[in-house]
Amino acid sequence: MKQYIAVSPRETAQMNTAELRAHFLIETLFVPGSVELAYTHYDRMLVGGAVPQGTEALTLPCPDTLKANYFLERRELGILNIGTAGQVTVDGTVYNLGEQDCLYVGKGSREVSFSGEGARYYLLSAPAHKEYPTTVRTQAEATPVELGSQETANQRTIYKYIYNEGIPSCQLVMGLTQLKPGSVWNTMPAHVHDRRMEAYLYFNLPAGQRVLHLMGEPQQTRPLWVSNEQAILSPPWSIHTGAARRLTPSSGAWPAKTSSTPTWTPCRSTHFNNPTATCFLFSF
Repeated sequence: MKQYIAVSPRETAQMNTAELRAHFLIETLFVPGSVELAYTHYDRMLVGGAVPQGTEALTLPCPDTLKANYFLERRELGILNIGTAGQVTVDGTVYNLGEQDCLYVGKGSREVSFSGEGARYYLLSAPAHKEYPTTVRTQAEATPVELGSQETANQRTIYKYIYNEGIPSCQLVMGLTQLKPGSVWNTMPAHVHDRRMEAYLYFNLPAGQRVLHLMGEPQQTRPLWVSNEQAILSPPWSIHTGAARRLTPSSGAWPAKTSSTPTWTPCRSTHFNNPTATCFLFSF
């Protein structure tokens, strides 16, 4: 399990592109037949991905880094299925998750396993001080919030899953941003949350497309190009905003336009943040 050490704005301002990617970009989360985990020193948050292959279920491991007898001994877990329908089994109880359905697994749950050919589970985990019940919330049950406008290219629907008025938790807040056709910015205006970090997963990008994610201090912004199903860590001091951009034409030939007028296309993202947000997706 790779660890991501927390770094300051001063250090980040001196980093080259390779160093930025090494400290903030989680490049590989979804490996067939595997559970991939990344531990961050920002709020001790853990990011992961699970991709079952065939009929064999995958078991959530307990890395030595957690210093625990089992993964959820002192943690809680959010799971979002970004693939086709699958099943998550928690202590013998099977929970069916369709595409973009969410499952919260509370502190004290001992055994978690993932199954379903074609399912792709995005995992987020934070320390927990209290037990909350394991709960499913489908996308149809999620609370939608409409934000942005077509004029500013940030018209989007935010689906809220884990938050106070939805699935209660100790620290996790989990939601999905889905852009409208013609919109490209997943968070506008860009802003910071100086009391907690966030993690973004960008997914459902067509082949040959990337997300331009902007981070860093407001007066010292840094860009990162992000591929499909890669995640970005956003420290409390950093802005966060991203836009989808086509880097190479899917047809094999560039459209008839100049290099100064690139083609922009929608993407989707999920994110995590602690429950002190006052100006982003979830307010407490």
